[in-house]
Amino acid sequence: MVAVVGLAAPAGVAGAADGGTAPPPMKDGFGLTQVGTAQGGPTDFSITVTTPEVSGSHHVKIILPRGYYSDPARRYPVLYFLHGSPDDPVQQNYPALYASDQMITVIPDGGARGWYANWLNQNTAIGAQNWENFHLKQVIPFIDANLRTVATKKARAIAGVSMGGFGAFHYAQVRPDLFSQTASLSGDIDLSADSMDLRMAAVATVIDAQGAVCASASGFCDPAADPYKPGVDSDALFGSPYPVFNVDWRWNEVDPSQHMDRLKNGGVGVSVYVGNGRGDVTDLEFWVEGASKHVKDRMDALGMSYHYVDYGDGAAWGTNCNGGHNGWCWERDLQDLIPRLERSFAS
Repeated sequence: MVAVVGLAAPAGVAGAADGGTAPPPMKDGFGLTQVGTAQGGPTDFSITVTTPEVSGSHHVKIILPRGYYSDPARRYPVLYFLHGSPDDPVQQNYPALYASDQMITVIPDGGARGWYANWLNQNTAIGAQNWENFHLKQVIPFIDANLRTVATKKARAIAGVSMGGFGAFHYAQVRPDLFSQTASLSGDIDLSADSMDLRMAAVATVIDAQGAVCASASGFCDPAADPYKPGVDSDALFGSPYPVFNVDWRWNEVDPSQHMDRLKNGGVGVSVYVGNGRGDVTDLEFWVEGASKHVKDRMDALGMSYHYVDYGDGAAWGTNCNGGHNGWCWERDLQDLIPRLERSFAS
């Protein structure tokens, strides 16, 4: 599930040339309390917040358009961008996210294994895990209250990579009234029994399978750097993951592939980007390609319109993209997606 980024933010994007000298003040509210001061420049900064909905403290990264300060009467649409596992918002330095002067980009923390969901079991060793509440009921109104947004469905999009691709589709399905566009970049968008490999990969993050491997293979990895500890019960996320006598019904309820009709009926535009991992079964992209194809089949059966790009081994998709589960390919995905979102917002 690792989302390899490996990209640096473009030089100069956080400058104050348009009149801003520091990040704009953000007032607490909607259950969010800021900790410390904003970090970064006037148009590229992060804040740290706490909330009763999710234990611990959490970064929210914000990228403002270059002209945000020079035209104080202008309001902007918003792209909510969801990171993968086990990343953090401050690591999301895709140059394409900085290229637009037409929208605000907000990257909220989704945890190393939060799965953009309200967990079934809130009484584990890691405490409260209501990520869906945190994002949809707190972060979005907090952003609308503190920044010059256009606070409408038409002017709001949600996209994500890997685990964040699941989150983007899931959120758009449970709240189609909030988003006009959703996009999956190599997303885990099929968690049904048809993609048990991805379902069990999600379970592996919950139970800290990586930690178990570290413990049994001395020198293989550093247990202190394990982002998934402590491990909790496999049922903590969505109940039993095993497709026997319908005990996995909660997994099916949140599985994006089985509910594409919610996006069709909700008037949400859909984009899917995926590679093939060069046919290498050790590359997660090999498996998410299958998930994306399942979603495409569902959309075709529903007669949906959509934007679907399977760039295979990446040879024709962009510099450094090799069709794998990595940031070089996702940067190219964003270079295609961002202008399309701009056109949708402007229409």
